[in-house]
Amino acid sequence: MKKIIKKALTLLSVYYAYMLEYRAESILWVLAGSLPIILMGVWIQAAQNGNFGLTPVDFARYFLAVFLVRQFTVVWVIWEFERQVVEGKLSPRLLQPLDPAWHYISSHLSERLARTPFTLFLVILFFVLYPQTFWLPSFANLVLFAVSVMLAFALRFVIQYTLAMFAFWTERASALENFWYLFYLFLSGMIAPLEVFPEPVRAIALLTPFPYLINFPASLLVGLPVDVTRGFLTMIGWFLVFLGVNRLLWRRGLKQYSGMGA
Repeated sequence: MKKIIKKALTLLSVYYAYMLEYRAESILWVLAGSLPIILMGVWIQAAQNGNFGLTPVDFARYFLAVFLVRQFTVVWVIWEFERQVVEGKLSPRLLQPLDPAWHYISSHLSERLARTPFTLFLVILFFVLYPQTFWLPSFANLVLFAVSVMLAFALRFVIQYTLAMFAFWTERASALENFWYLFYLFLSGMIAPLEVFPEPVRAIALLTPFPYLINFPASLLVGLPVDVTRGFLTMIGWFLVFLGVNRLLWRRGLKQYSGMGA
């Protein structure tokens, strides 16, 4: 156990130092994730002129929560894995007594730590500009939100890492992520809370993993009604499904990779 902890801390410290070298890039990535703040203005205006079941303040708080969830769950592993497979840079990592996935996980977690100060600054700025939206979530909601964000990141990571496995067979596995992102954009709750969706669409969306990547954690933070038990069980279920597919594609992909002379 001590060796595992030591390896984990070493990986995190190395990748954290690496991420600190690109602080300016981290700021740009934080700003690039500000789409929910832009959409917030649209829905606040719509709520003032129509009845969507949510007040303008509810929309403002929801999209701030979406912004926070996005900051902690953004994943880019498919592009990094694709590049390493295509360029043959995956081979050295296969010689290490450590699954390459842990390198990607460490880099993602370290990047979260590097971007946190900028994220907190934008949240404070948000409340300065919109003081009427300030609220203090209950301790229970904060705990549920933290757990759901961790699960959402794990689910988002394993989904994209599973799609990345197709890099063993095609040079453009990232095209699958671009296609997947279309459904993620519309069904995850990024552009609108699921509460404003028609009931049939919402029922279908809840059967997919998308709402649990954004809408579910954001709703927990702001106190919107959600089925907590179903939410967590669904996230764990989809995680196990994609993890199983991932391991299957990994084993078959390694045979394909070695067959190409790697």
